[in-house]
Amino acid sequence: MPLRNKRTGARTWATAGVLASTLLVPAAPTAATAVPHTEAGPSAAHRAWSDTAHGFASLAGGTTGGQGGKVVTVTTQADLAKYAGAAEPYIIRVAGTLAVEPFGHDIDVTSDKTIVGVGDTAEIVHGELHLNPGTHNVIIRNLTIRDSYVEGDWDGKTTDFDAIQMDSVDHVWIDHNRLTHMGDGLLDIRKDSEYITVSYNRFDNHNKAFGIGWTENVKTQITIDHNWFSGTKQRNPSADNCAYAHLYNNYLSAQVADGDPVWTYGNWARGRTRMVIENSYYEDVQHPYQADATAELVQRGSVLKNTTGRTDAWGTAFDPRAFYPYTLDRAADVPQLVSRYSGPQRNIGTDTVLRVPAQYATVQAAVDAVPAGNDGRVTVRLAPGTYREHVRIGKNQPYVSLVGTGKRRSDTLIVFDTPSGELKPDGTTQGSWGSATVVVEGHDFSARNLTFSNDFDEAAVELNGEQALAVKTTGDRLTFEDTGFLGNQDTLMTDTPVLTQKARVYITDSYIEGDVDFIYGRATTVIEDSVIKALSRGSATNNGYITAASTWKDNPYGFLITRSRVISDAPADSFHLGRPWHPSGNPDAIGQVLIRETELPAAIKATPWSDMSGFPWQEARFSEYRTYGRGAAVTADRPQMSAADAAHHQVSDYLTGEDDWAPHGAHH
Repeated sequence: MPLRNKRTGARTWATAGVLASTLLVPAAPTAATAVPHTEAGPSAAHRAWSDTAHGFASLAGGTTGGQGGKVVTVTTQADLAKYAGAAEPYIIRVAGTLAVEPFGHDIDVTSDKTIVGVGDTAEIVHGELHLNPGTHNVIIRNLTIRDSYVEGDWDGKTTDFDAIQMDSVDHVWIDHNRLTHMGDGLLDIRKDSEYITVSYNRFDNHNKAFGIGWTENVKTQITIDHNWFSGTKQRNPSADNCAYAHLYNNYLSAQVADGDPVWTYGNWARGRTRMVIENSYYEDVQHPYQADATAELVQRGSVLKNTTGRTDAWGTAFDPRAFYPYTLDRAADVPQLVSRYSGPQRNIGTDTVLRVPAQYATVQAAVDAVPAGNDGRVTVRLAPGTYREHVRIGKNQPYVSLVGTGKRRSDTLIVFDTPSGELKPDGTTQGSWGSATVVVEGHDFSARNLTFSNDFDEAAVELNGEQALAVKTTGDRLTFEDTGFLGNQDTLMTDTPVLTQKARVYITDSYIEGDVDFIYGRATTVIEDSVIKALSRGSATNNGYITAASTWKDNPYGFLITRSRVISDAPADSFHLGRPWHPSGNPDAIGQVLIRETELPAAIKATPWSDMSGFPWQEARFSEYRTYGRGAAVTADRPQMSAADAAHHQVSDYLTGEDDWAPHGAHH
């Protein structure tokens, strides 16, 4: 915007809160506090599944999978094999059914990988995921792996077509999968593997479900919780020479009944295994739990229903709580809980979470992990602190969310200090794109519980081009909730790629401050239930303009500021509500602004709309409706929208569009 401005006096942060001045890196969690395993009871409508490993997989550095790497979505065997076998970390989203060829073929998974099914329909058919010795830090979630069974080979003697097999690995989390009808074992965890958690999986329609061990060494530490073993015969699981095997809240039911008195069983502590079983449920099972004479098995709190055979318990085993915290569900609730919540879930894999700075050093590094053409929500969770950087979310990076994790939006700040007039290396000026601390071009972006700022000091620098944006957007369907925007001139620009293209932005429960044209652009923008602070520049007569709309003439909806509060430290009668911006003198940019049911301070001028660059404000579409406060008035210079027109200028009118977008629905 063309007006030079200087503001005197110190900035006040009364509404935005005090912002940190240095990046606060959170301390690494300790083993005792890293992952408290607390789940809702059986009456909960759903469980909000954590993407953080619990149990033994959370210890000794934890299991983070592909965090720190790029996110990719695969729909073919070739792509799954490419990314699963890559040297670098990846978060691999599996969408749809992948039929593996040749039948029973292994797909090798290397270290630092997350493989997660998108929703509850992702399948790997006729193939195995295989982790070779030395592999570490792998998460496999929310997949169905099925149907490599060789007809007639019930005992799996002719093939080794497991669903998941691993040898001498460490830090692996197997969670919310369904493993069924394979050629040998469903899950084989072998040969000194360590720090393993197996949770909320379904093992069904199979002979050998889940084996652990095949080693003389006593090294494996494994947590096995909330799994459902149904229609299986043996190894539910079989644990051979495990240093620590903690089994809790598992459900064993409908065991295959073939009359075998020995090799049909539930849990078996073999060799020198130390096993603890807690609050599990055994129904229609032969030999629910048993232990070799050399093993130790402690059982407490489990339910046995229509069971026969061995229920061994001897020795002291170990205390799981000495290693990690966890919360037990009641054994009586286990059938309902596990049958409902085990296996692939519709709400897993649809939202990928990236953590800054724990897994990505900067916000931009996390954004760079979002693939071009991204088709799933990627949430970048920011630890409290100050992130001094430019952030650019490209037009081919939709469905990105930035979320601060502090108690207040002021706890998390993304800030830079570039002004529009600063020169680039090629001698040109930065302009609005280069000055903006954050640029959002991708559609369906959202931000919550954080603050964006451009802290360029306009009062200290003489520069032709002092506009300094905190945020510039051109994407459609953008939501900002509990968000702060701090700056002086041109703080927030909500724009569109071209004048004749529409884009919608919804801002709620937020704070915006500035002085000259600090809410501007041509996007359809609703600001609701928010605070807008008009900063004083030290003038007794003209301290600035809240809005500068450049709405396309054929778009009836520009800016709506509704149910909000404007505050100011400027003198009375010294601040404008806005002026019409015609970029490059384009006559087709005819601004539309409605200030509706909003409190106005005494700083608002009696004639609050102003001309700009030769374009009179009267030719724009500026109006008020039921404004109130010391700065509100009804005069010939203050157009008031009629009740009839106001009925067609509600929040929904601005945002609905042709796709019935309604982000405001949750707030009304």
